[in-house]
Amino acid sequence: MQEERRKVVIIGGGITGLAAAYYLQKEAEEKGLHLDVKLVEASHRLGGKIQTIKRDGFVIEKGPDSFLARKQSASRLVREVGMEKELISNTSGKSYVLVRQKLYPMPGGSIMGIPTQIAPFITTGLFSPAAKARAAADFVLPRSNPAHDQSLGEFFRRRLGDEVVENLIEPLLSGIYAGDIDQLSLMATFPQFFQVEQKYRSLIMGMKKSTGSQPIESGHSKKKEGMFLTIKSGLQSLVDAVESKLEPGSVLKGHRVVSISKNGRVYTINMNGRKELQADSIVMAAPHHTVNSIFTDWGLFGEFKGMPSTSVATVALAFPEEAIENDIDGTGFVVSRNSDYTITACTWTHKKWPHSTPKGKALLRCYVGRAGDEAVVDLSDDQMIKIVLDDLNKTMNITANPDFAYITRWKDSMPQYTVGHKERIERAKKQAKENLPGFFLAGSSFEGLGVPDCIDQGEKAVQSVLSYLYSNKKEAVPS
Repeated sequence: MQEERRKVVIIGGGITGLAAAYYLQKEAEEKGLHLDVKLVEASHRLGGKIQTIKRDGFVIEKGPDSFLARKQSASRLVREVGMEKELISNTSGKSYVLVRQKLYPMPGGSIMGIPTQIAPFITTGLFSPAAKARAAADFVLPRSNPAHDQSLGEFFRRRLGDEVVENLIEPLLSGIYAGDIDQLSLMATFPQFFQVEQKYRSLIMGMKKSTGSQPIESGHSKKKEGMFLTIKSGLQSLVDAVESKLEPGSVLKGHRVVSISKNGRVYTINMNGRKELQADSIVMAAPHHTVNSIFTDWGLFGEFKGMPSTSVATVALAFPEEAIENDIDGTGFVVSRNSDYTITACTWTHKKWPHSTPKGKALLRCYVGRAGDEAVVDLSDDQMIKIVLDDLNKTMNITANPDFAYITRWKDSMPQYTVGHKERIERAKKQAKENLPGFFLAGSSFEGLGVPDCIDQGEKAVQSVLSYLYSNKKEAVPS
């Protein structure tokens, strides 16, 4: 008798859902599993925040522009779909922090703002002598209490003092999450810093010892290659390549899930247009607010309702190279909250990613919006461009209007991992296990925002689905 065909539905076609669909279909083919996999996406395209514009020789990313090379899952997926020849590293160069209307080079040997080399820290103009002396208290302070989660701000202020946090650590860390470091969870965002402190007591000495002889990312790296990777033709091409590998008919775009019901062990997924799908297992790779809205009637995932998200925007500006008179030797800067600027960061994309820009042109990519400062995202394009240009002209003299500009607004798109986030996600997963067997959460709202983090979650969901569906069949359990 032929084995019954199991049905799996993946909700959400961002990189998490895409990775889950790809690897699930691959596992089914390699192991001869009778699986019917469907990927459902509410919009008319896949990839979520990964979007690329190509114009006049420019390659412009509207969302993420790269991923960390040391996190292997993204590079592995690139190789899986045959795009390894398209992988390129960023050019290394100086990066800056904008404080008190001045650009300061990132202190050499700093790791996410944590000093590991004494001389660059002592000589930088980023901090006052009193702030440098206060940071030295890290060598004698006791470890944190491991019993409870704490905010990034609380942890770093205690170890290094307010000024080091405000002028260096906050611009770097809050930029990643577009959040308030005094609200963001240490254990959900950077648990490795807590682990280093617990092991070595001193955060500075611990980071120095734990990196050993490995290259340290600083204001100016001597390596020819940077720590980030991207796709030469744009990250959108990775999305397209993965989609092309999926089984024909397995992707449903423009279908929004409105409710899910359950009868025994089978789920019915109700979509707009009165279309239904049956599923034995579900991977929910949609944002947390979508999860909450779908399961409101179930009384599940109520904690997601109070989970905040921040709105941000990117502003990409193209210029003739000669239009930027005060050219700066480097690849970009982040902005301290103590500075009178609206932008939170700027990447000199033509220097960091030379492939992105035609010869003789410059491409600046600026970021606006963060927790507590989101109104700018709702301004008109013209207003936003003027604000960004005014900010840029405080550090460089731009003598011409941009050849063109692209503004991308990401409304409520940056989930905030506030203190207690890990515990909330653990409770949500426990709820799912008890009330929704075969239902698995994955995506940027839960266990990491970066492209590799999302792919990791997609791969983990695949293993969870297969373990659930085939737990009583040895030959089908994934290796």
